[in-house]
Parts: sequence; structure tokens; C-alpha cells
Amino acid sequence: MTPNELPPNAFKRALLEGKQQIGLWISLASPYSAEIVAGAGYDWLVIDTEHSPNEVDTTLAQLQVLAAYPVSAVVRPAWNDKVLIKRHLDIGAQTLLVPYVQTAEEAAAAVAAIRFPTQGVRGVAGVTRATRFGRVKDYAKRAEEELCMLVQIETRAGLDNLEAIARTDGVDGVFIGPADLAAGLGHLGEQQHPEVQSAIQDAIKRIRACGKGAGILATDEASSRRYMEWGTTFTAVGVDVMVLGRELEKLVAKFRG
Repeated sequence: MTPNELPPNAFKRALLEGKQQIGLWISLASPYSAEIVAGAGYDWLVIDTEHSPNEVDTTLAQLQVLAAYPVSAVVRPAWNDKVLIKRHLDIGAQTLLVPYVQTAEEAAAAVAAIRFPTQGVRGVAGVTRATRFGRVKDYAKRAEEELCMLVQIETRAGLDNLEAIARTDGVDGVFIGPADLAAGLGHLGEQQHPEVQSAIQDAIKRIRACGKGAGILATDEASSRRYMEWGTTFTAVGVDVMVLGRELEKLVAKFRG
């Protein structure tokens, strides 16, 4: 790929083909730790700005690091906000995971934020990292080819409106937020509660029936494999902070009485 080319979005292509993509949440807000993860063999990594201390500058540094590795970067904005989305797009994010989407109207707003007028509301800037600093010819006309919009459902209302959300023009995949969904269903901290698991299984089935990719985050192997069996096609199987913390605890435990 030359400096004048629009970078291809391998994650979007895999999603369209229904290929299973194994991912990891990266929450340490450090390009150094992100580079360690980048070479570990995952298909996609989520740079989280909702529940992690990431800002545009730390997100940019991590995107720059990940670009050197065969892994797809997904950025989760802190909110479904066109200004936040615009800033992430301008620094080169090509796949976004927008949290807390509860209606088709909110999904459409997220899509509008990644499209230029007149189809959307994204502000036009000609010399950004996304445009390779003005080197990508016709970037504004071609950008959407390589942009991927994932929306996150995590409430009862989101479940009620699931088909309308999934079928919204421009939505490429729907991600189930299991922790908030459990809370919304009255089972705070109980993701394995039968009602929560039943809702997740039903949601995955409904998303796939709409022809869209279904995603989720799990932090234990049994749950990850179960969700993949149920039909998820982009599955995050851990969080860098959790992996670091638990493995350090296991190591020190070997040397304690």
C-alpha cells in the first residue's frame, strides 16, 4: 500500500464474510502496552475511551502503533456524540463501536456522524491523519468504503428495538454489552443469570437473522466459546487490564505459603 492509498478495513471485510474475529479490549491507555498486545495474534483490538482513561491523544498514539501490525483497531467513543466521533475519524479510526444505542434513530445518528453531507453531518477536513495528510485522492468521496459502524445495545429498550437498530442503513454490526445488559435486566453483576444468558442468545439470533454481524465481550473461556456457538462473529475474549492483574496474582501466589 502506498502513502496515497486509502487503508483497507480488514475487519469490515471479515464481518461481511461472516468470519469469526477474535478480539481483546485494551484499556491501559498506553501505546507501549498496546504494542505488546498488537503482536499477540488477535484479529481486532478495542481502544476504549468510555471506561478507560483514553483521550484523543492517547487514542492517536495507539492507532499509530497498531498500524504496524496485522490487527484491526476498533475505537469505542465515550458516547454517541458527533463531535467525539468526528475527532476519532480524523485521527484515522476506521471502525467505531458506539455505546448505549437504544433506538433506530440513535443508530441513524451514529451513522450520520461518519458520513459527509448531504448523507450525514461529519465535518470536512482535508489534511488529517485519516486523509494521510491530504495524500488520499478523493478521500471525502471514498472514506465510507472503509468505515465500519458497530453499535452497542445494553438495555432492555435496545433489545426491544433490536431489529430496527440492526437494519438501520449503515450499521455493519451490533455488539451486545453484557454487563450493562445484566444491570438493565435487574441482575447487576450477574452476567451468568439465566435471564441474561437467554436474552443474549436470543439477541445474537435476531442480529444474525437481520444479516448483520453479532459481537460481544466475555472474560472467561466458557462464555466466549458459548457465545461463538450461539453465532457471534466478532468476539472479544478478554481485557488487557484483567489479564495483567489476574496473571500477576497467579505468579505471586506460587511463591506465597
